[in-house]
Amino acid sequence: MLSGMSYPFGDIAFTSTVQRLQERYGSRDRYAQMQARASRGEALGERETQFLARADSFYLATVGETGWPYVQHRGGPRGFFRVLSPTRLAFADFRGNLQYVSAGNAAGNARASIIVMDYAERSRLKLLGTLRFVELAQADAELARKVELPGYTARVERVARFDLAAFDWNCSQHITPRFTLEQLREAGLAILGG
Repeated sequence: MLSGMSYPFGDIAFTSTVQRLQERYGSRDRYAQMQARASRGEALGERETQFLARADSFYLATVGETGWPYVQHRGGPRGFFRVLSPTRLAFADFRGNLQYVSAGNAAGNARASIIVMDYAERSRLKLLGTLRFVELAQADAELARKVELPGYTARVERVARFDLAAFDWNCSQHITPRFTLEQLREAGLAILGG
């Protein structure tokens, strides 16, 4: 199953090597057609904004100076990943394991990829863009206010700003449905041990 694609996702992700593999396995014609008719704006719409407002986690990929990719999970309360505009997102970066791999990688190479999953709905949104981390004390006051999470107890160290280059809705094939305790409680299901 092919996903709906946003310009310039295919232009960025479908390198000549990728296109050769698509040709080899028979999907290139379909993807070329999708690229040709894809939306020519890379801005997020209402569907993406609502999807991100429900998210309580995502996977962040950066690349280090050695050329190796690094994937890190980011989580928080629903809606912690904020859509500031159709092309800019931000999140509070909490104190974690003190390795600073994602922040260090982004300082050297701002290109990043984010995958946001909704396991219950079996959907995923892929984002490509540039990532910048700013120490909370040095962050623009308006930006810091926009990522505030009143009542959430984790310590915020930085504000992360993500400038969108492209996005793509991925197909639901092979996404195993999973549900959070909160979703199960909302559905009225009794939960053992919770």
